[in-house]
Amino acid sequence: MTAKTENDTQRLRELITRPRIVLWDFDGPICRLFAGHSAERVATDLVEWLEGRGLHGLLTEAERESLDPHVVLRAVDRRHPGSDLVAELEERLTQEELRATSSAMPTAYADPLIRTWTAVGARLAIATNNSPRVVRRYLDSRGLLSCFHPHLYGRTQNLHQLKPDPHCLNRALSAMGAAPPSALMIGDTPSDLAAANRAGVPFLGYARNARKEKLLRAAGATVVVESLGSVLTLVRAQA
Repeated sequence: MTAKTENDTQRLRELITRPRIVLWDFDGPICRLFAGHSAERVATDLVEWLEGRGLHGLLTEAERESLDPHVVLRAVDRRHPGSDLVAELEERLTQEELRATSSAMPTAYADPLIRTWTAVGARLAIATNNSPRVVRRYLDSRGLLSCFHPHLYGRTQNLHQLKPDPHCLNRALSAMGAAPPSALMIGDTPSDLAAANRAGVPFLGYARNARKEKLLRAAGATVVVESLGSVLTLVRAQA
């Protein structure tokens, strides 16, 4: 953990040894999806695609300059919910995400942690704003799909249900017959934390750098790890 004290370790131990259901965000805790396929470039391409259709005024300047494809997608959905335009834009983003899986960077210790947690009896699910098609392709490429299948809950065309809305967490909990306090959510963004809080699920923050940690702690995260290695060590101790 970032603050390396015995108290921090104890808080982490208490958080991860109790739950039998672990809900994972995808892009961040499991891999860096756009490590070799720039998310900023994807966002720019989506903006240019809209502008090529005469829809420049559909986005505010801040939205156009956000360099976040999900910001662009949400903005269009707010103005044209359920439209063919939103459906086509979402599919374009999904295709870019699918292309990105081939160059995604696995998060250090994520693969062995997933396998170990499964081996000691925990049930795992994905709760993400990415397309479940993308998640399935990546997990299959790493030999991890069986650790989660069939519990992959991701983006649908109902974009108002993306995190920080707890919809995908609630879907996972309902399908797995789990009470929120018996589960754990692992995420790397304030929207993950907000979704977990709204679903009543305890939260473990993963921050691969100081900026991510600052954002999580400012949002109220109390247990944040800079490496999943510390989590793996504690889970292995349960075996």
